[in-house]
Amino acid sequence: MEPSPFEPELIAPCGMNCGVCRAYLRSRNPCRGCGEAPLPKSRANCRMRLCENRTGRFCYDCVDFPCDRLKHLDRRYRARYGMSEIENLECIRDHGMERFLESERERWVADGCVFCVHDTNYYPIRGGERSP
Repeated sequence: MEPSPFEPELIAPCGMNCGVCRAYLRSRNPCRGCGEAPLPKSRANCRMRLCENRTGRFCYDCVDFPCDRLKHLDRRYRARYGMSEIENLECIRDHGMERFLESERERWVADGCVFCVHDTNYYPIRGGERSP
């Protein structure tokens, strides 16, 4: 069974929840997240995912956290989509993955569907996840 949109393996090193991404939610040729192979070219070459300065799984495991690259991504996502990768990472670091995933479920799930951060549409939940 594929993971639900609220599983730890779908949280990218930059703090993006791949489970609320349009590429993951689409029904035709869906992406499986930044940690799954084979990756689409845009994720395979992602400098955030491939960063060698990070000492752990997430960008907060870097002495430069948040680096300029992450700050730029975060500004863009705040402005365009109303979410913050830096806040996501700080929540995971400070409160743990399970609490972060709970907050993600509360924020993005309604009536058994996931709200897509990129196109503002609701998609049926794949992977057996149930709404809270």
